[in-house]
Amino acid sequence: MSRQLDVFRLTVKLNLHGLAGAMDELLMTAEAAMRREGGVALWRQIANSLHAEISGGGLGPGDRLPTEAALAQRYGVNRHTVRRGLEELSRAGLIRIEQGRGSFVTEDLIDYTVAPRTRFSEWIRRHNKEPSGRVLQLREMVADATLAVGLNIRVGGRAVLMERLGFADDRPVSLARHYFPAARLRGIRAALADTDSITAGLARVGVADYFRRVTRVSARMPSAEEAVLLRMPRIRPVLVCENVNVDGSGMVVEFAVGLYPTPRVQVVFEP
Repeated sequence: MSRQLDVFRLTVKLNLHGLAGAMDELLMTAEAAMRREGGVALWRQIANSLHAEISGGGLGPGDRLPTEAALAQRYGVNRHTVRRGLEELSRAGLIRIEQGRGSFVTEDLIDYTVAPRTRFSEWIRRHNKEPSGRVLQLREMVADATLAVGLNIRVGGRAVLMERLGFADDRPVSLARHYFPAARLRGIRAALADTDSITAGLARVGVADYFRRVTRVSARMPSAEEAVLLRMPRIRPVLVCENVNVDGSGMVVEFAVGLYPTPRVQVVFEP
C-alpha cells in the first residue's frame, strides 16, 4: 500500500511538473511574439494590441478590461509592463483606471449644455440615461469673500451648502457644491433635506423658477478625493463650472461650483 502511494505521488508530481513546463513554454512563446516587433517597447506593443481590440469592437464602451495579472499572463510580461501600457491608453482617453475596481473602456462623451434653464435631471435624460444623486453633505456655513460675491450677500453672512454627487445611470458625471443664501431663502436647508431635487427644494421656499445668469468655465486637476468620487484618473483634468442662478426678479438664489470629469463630460454653450 505504501509503495502504491509513493508511485501515485510521483505520478502527480511529474504531471504537475509537465503542466508548469507547458505554462512556462506558453509564456515564453507569447513574450517572444511580443518582442518580434523590433524597436518597439513591450508596453507600447501591449497598448497597441489593446487599442486594436477596442477599435475593432472586441471591447465596447464601459466594458471592463482583463486584470493586470490576466494581461501579464496573456502577453508573457510582468505587471509593471502591463501597467505602463494601460497608463498610456488612459492618457489617450481610451480607457479609465478606477482605483480598486480595474480598467474600463471610456464611454461616449455626454454634452453638458449650458442654457438659461439647465437642469441636471433633464440633462441626463436627454442622453437616454437615468439620473440620480447622492448628497455628501448638507449644512449651514459662514460666507467667505468668494461666496459672498457669488450669492450677493455680506462676508460673514449665513449660507447653506449642499454637496451632491450626480450620476448618469451608475456612472458619476458631476460633483457639485450648491450654495444658497440662508437669510434670503428661509427654510431652504430643511426643504433640501426633504427632497433630493434642488428645483423642488427651491419651490418649497417660494422660488417657482430660476434661470442661469452667468457661467464661468475653467479646468484643473482633481484632488485625490475628487478623483475617487468621480472614478477618474488624477492625470485627467476636471472642468470647473461656476454658476449663478437667479429668480424671475433677478435675485440670486443659488451659487454653484460643479466639477465634471473630462473623460465623460464636455461643456456646450447654447445662445
